[in-house]
Amino acid sequence: MKALILVGGFGTRLRPLTLSVPKPLVDFANKPMILHQIEALKAVGVKEVILAINYRPEVMLNFFKDFEEKLGVKITCSQEMEPMGTAGPLALARDKLVDGSGEPFFVLNSDVVSEYPFAELIAFHKSHGGEATIMVTKVDEPSKYGVVVMEEETGRVERFVEKPKIFVGNKINAGIYLLNPCVLDRIELKPTSIEKEIFPKIASDQGLYAMVLPGFWMDIGQPRDYITGLRLYLDSLRKNSPSKLSKGTHVLGNVLVHESAIIADGCLIGPDVAIGPGCVIEPGVRLSRCSIMKGVKIKKHACISNSIIGWHSTVGQWARIDNMTILGEDVHVGDEVYTNGGVVLPHKEIKSNILKPEIVM
Repeated sequence: MKALILVGGFGTRLRPLTLSVPKPLVDFANKPMILHQIEALKAVGVKEVILAINYRPEVMLNFFKDFEEKLGVKITCSQEMEPMGTAGPLALARDKLVDGSGEPFFVLNSDVVSEYPFAELIAFHKSHGGEATIMVTKVDEPSKYGVVVMEEETGRVERFVEKPKIFVGNKINAGIYLLNPCVLDRIELKPTSIEKEIFPKIASDQGLYAMVLPGFWMDIGQPRDYITGLRLYLDSLRKNSPSKLSKGTHVLGNVLVHESAIIADGCLIGPDVAIGPGCVIEPGVRLSRCSIMKGVKIKKHACISNSIIGWHSTVGQWARIDNMTILGEDVHVGDEVYTNGGVVLPHKEIKSNILKPEIVM
């Protein structure tokens, strides 16, 4: 089987992290976002992954050279010279996707995290015999999204309603699809939306089915959702692989710590924290609801919550970082500095307080 991952462009919503690496390579729970997807695809027998990309393909391919051998998955890029929407990239990669086997292929949005129930998706797709299956997830406020209206018994999709004013359902497109090769015959080589142009046509021909995604789902393409996604992911680890989470008197709730990180005595870590490789956490540090990326040093008695600390940054003694602060790569926050929602570009030194959310160039 094959899979195409829609990587897209610049990842502006996750700046300043995406100033250092393309968005799919930003760490999430101690490994690049996209690696979570590729490992799950490999587990159900996918042998080739195509990355649909229009930004820095050479960085992606260089990164994946090592992983191709380790994972035993062929990884290639299909480069768009102009943005092609969510369906155009499939037409562009047609020659890579179609191999004459007639096997369906996966299409994934690279920002989506879930438990990736791909085996169940394959079984459901084969059982209904339609052209395409989309995964849907239930949300509390469907009026903010495009809602998928489906037959509850069979899963057949009847129609899509964009941002409904009255309640028509609470299931939205989760950005995970399994498509038969014949779907490609419906897509022209031009900028096209799969959600707004292709799926409604398949639905009107009664060939589109939806499966409700079990477990959690989050689009982590922006910081607040990234932190929420981390909480949901760690909750899922607690249920499915609790041995991967840290234990100890210094741990509160769900915490993921890389084996090479060093945490001193007297810290309180958690809930909902990921600490990456090579990090050093000095005595008396308090961390909650945050992601601490590779090579970060956090000095004595610093306090960090609801924030993302980029690679190789330093946080000074008694510093306080809060309210969706994002430090890019190699940022150095001075002792006793307070940052309230600061978004700090890479390679900066912060010596004075950031009292309200702002971007520090």
